[in-house]
Amino acid sequence: MPGLVVFGRRWAIGSDDFVLPGAFELSLRVLWWIGILVLYAVHKGQFNCPGGGLLHSYLLVLLVLLAAIICALSALVYVSMQGTISNPGPRKSLPKLLYTRLLLYFPEFIWAIVGAVWVSDSSVHCEKTVINVILGTVIASWVIIIFTIIGVLIVFDPLGGKKTFYLTDGVNRNLESSQSGQLLFNVKNTATRVWEKRIRLMCCCIVQDDDHRVAFTSIAELFRNYFSDTDLVPSDIAAGLILLHQEQDKMESCPKEPEEVLCHSPSSLVTDGLDFELENAAHYMLFAAAAYGWPYYVYTNPFTALCKLNGDCCRSRPTDSDITGSDRHNFHFGSILKITGLQYRDFIHISFHNKIYEIPFFVALDHKKEAIVVAVRGTLSFEDILTDLSADCEDLTLEDVLENGFVHKGITQAANYIYQKLINDGILNQAFTIAPEYKLVIVGHSLGGGTASILAIMLRNSFPTLKCYAFSPPGGLLSKTLADYTKHFIVSVILGKDLVARLSMPNMEDLKRRIVRIVANCNRPKYQILLRGCWYEVFGGDPDNFPTELDGRNQDALTQPLLAEESLMVHRSPSYNALDGESHLHSPPQYPHLYLPGKIIHIVEECSSKRLCSSDIKYTASWSNETVFSSILISPKMITDHMPDVVLNALNSLSQEHGSCISCQTRELNTNVV
Repeated sequence: MPGLVVFGRRWAIGSDDFVLPGAFELSLRVLWWIGILVLYAVHKGQFNCPGGGLLHSYLLVLLVLLAAIICALSALVYVSMQGTISNPGPRKSLPKLLYTRLLLYFPEFIWAIVGAVWVSDSSVHCEKTVINVILGTVIASWVIIIFTIIGVLIVFDPLGGKKTFYLTDGVNRNLESSQSGQLLFNVKNTATRVWEKRIRLMCCCIVQDDDHRVAFTSIAELFRNYFSDTDLVPSDIAAGLILLHQEQDKMESCPKEPEEVLCHSPSSLVTDGLDFELENAAHYMLFAAAAYGWPYYVYTNPFTALCKLNGDCCRSRPTDSDITGSDRHNFHFGSILKITGLQYRDFIHISFHNKIYEIPFFVALDHKKEAIVVAVRGTLSFEDILTDLSADCEDLTLEDVLENGFVHKGITQAANYIYQKLINDGILNQAFTIAPEYKLVIVGHSLGGGTASILAIMLRNSFPTLKCYAFSPPGGLLSKTLADYTKHFIVSVILGKDLVARLSMPNMEDLKRRIVRIVANCNRPKYQILLRGCWYEVFGGDPDNFPTELDGRNQDALTQPLLAEESLMVHRSPSYNALDGESHLHSPPQYPHLYLPGKIIHIVEECSSKRLCSSDIKYTASWSNETVFSSILISPKMITDHMPDVVLNALNSLSQEHGSCISCQTRELNTNVV
């Protein structure tokens, strides 16, 4: 629902967000009140100790104060339970109740001070049990007050006083006038500065230069543009994601048409090159994972990694390989050696240098596949995150390449950095001097996969036979023309419902539109959605069939926005076109559609048995296309499916299953011949 407005400003909390925290505090207050009442009843008439008179008055006032707080909390929780997310009408009296509850903090604060003074008074000689109870009461009061202050700081919206300009957009404001235009410009600047301060605070531990400041501003504008046209609070987004996940699960459980089911059976004969590519992908994923260095090695070998690395940390670095950047105790290089199984002499260049738009990579000789492998590391630092979030589009213009188009700005700059190193510093020349008959293969995972893809495009003219394997690359990477061009030499591998492979600005806008629509049309209170959603995510079961205002409406009506939806949209974003009748020609998207690179292998996890005692997991793989990843899927595995160890395990499982099936087919063929 729209953010709660109290004290003349908007807050990042809704009027229906007080149910769960209010009920929790209410239960504590009731137990507290009962405990104090029992204490008073037991010691009634026994307050003749030094300081007992003050104790008697303190307990009486505390009982009355707690009773008033319990009444206020009960009313607050009850009113907050009314209505729905998009229908705050039944909760219109909540601000007054909230003011009442906040006023009660002042006597509670004063009484907490009185209790602290009484407990610390050395002249008080009452029973130790009474003193301990009063001490606990004082501590509980201060804890609640402190947590309340922290909660207020969390839900404070720095732009709360400026939201009115957005709320009246297109209604009470003439954008053609210079005065209102200047107001809107000031609001946007304020919003950008607020986001920039948040990003700087999050990245306070890294050294900041001009590149960082430019990136901060660019990312701040991106966040401001994305969040400025909705009036949703964080709990609304959480409820929307829960509803989308259950709606998605209900759709997936519906039977599909036979032509919609496309899967690859490992036991089938190889006719489309998929098994060959899966075998290569499983091999080269080791290099992509190794680029993460010791964090990946320790993560996958938590009990033995440090002991194994300590045995190598005292060894001197090899003189044959060129190593740049910081690698204390040789942990990074030692981990790369153990993961890949290569020797010292097989490495041509290793760079651990890391800053914004400059990510680590290494170049090594792979004698098994007779390849010179360039492995690019994925996201592992704040600098890498800033590179990921620099999601503006820029033109990629290359000589002799007609399919020029848009690319992800931050990842392109990272690819250009590695390109300059490989070409200008003569790293590839050195590698091909050692192994002139080897082919060039570029690999990477996540950010590394996106960088490897654009790097492959840059090197394609100089090395026509190169191959690139991009594991879980970002979805918003290449324009359609470039994505089609890369199908000849890039293979992308996506596991399950990987979030990153579906991340792009149009997809994020689509997710926002779907959240607004499903939240606005749900007829259940938010607290019910959150409670049932948490139960579903943890314990499973059948998705809830939440009734919506869409039920019973004809198809034509579904193309028109509901009043509830419009109340949640402050003003229309350029990509929010699916809910109105306007043509895309009249409102062009701010961000062009960008796609995954190359041919796409989609791996899907399938359980071989639904019995609880069975933990066997099977994977199937199939060739897919970029349109399959044009929408973000909500799932508990949307993050884990992106992890490099999970991708590697899936590829190894498919590769081993394919090998065993091929051997079975060979034995059957020999038997039939005999």
